[in-house]
Amino acid sequence: MPDAVFEPAPGNVTPLLAPLLLAVAAAGSNPVILIDGPSGAGKSTLADALVEHWPGTVRPQLVRMDDIYPGWDGLDAAVRHLHRHVLQPRHDGFPAAWQRYDWSQNAAAEWHPLDPARALIVEGCGTLAAAHEPLSQVRVWLAADDALRKRRALDRDGDVFRAHWDQWQREWASYLERQKPESLATVRLRS
Repeated sequence: MPDAVFEPAPGNVTPLLAPLLLAVAAAGSNPVILIDGPSGAGKSTLADALVEHWPGTVRPQLVRMDDIYPGWDGLDAAVRHLHRHVLQPRHDGFPAAWQRYDWSQNAAAEWHPLDPARALIVEGCGTLAAAHEPLSQVRVWLAADDALRKRRALDRDGDVFRAHWDQWQREWASYLERQKPESLATVRLRS
């Protein structure tokens, strides 16, 4: 599929599904789909829509990086966790699982095993790290206007995120510089 940027009407994620569903169909019966992009771009909404409109009879599993980040400075740690416990084991045919981070307790919590027979969608900042490219079949980059995504993120998470926005943006900028995630995408979308 050629690289293209698809831009739907504001607030409508449905048109974004068409190119994504084409990529999923071409990826085989049990793909790994990674959805990355900046905070507030609409990754969670897109992932939820993909699950809802999944083309197969067996619904995919959905892992959210927000459930893995070990705090506001945990982007790199979550990327390593995703690689070590989810993507590499799954790729190698071993059991895969992810560990939830309990933000209220500021501590690691329970583990969640993944079914190797079901497709896997992982959404969140950090999914398109370079080491994840060979471990996935569909890699989505979702972009959005900076002012729009900041408003979305702060509307969603309120004052909790507002106090950490600059810190998160610095981590995000460092990740972008090191990993060049957009260049690894097989599908590029704009919300």
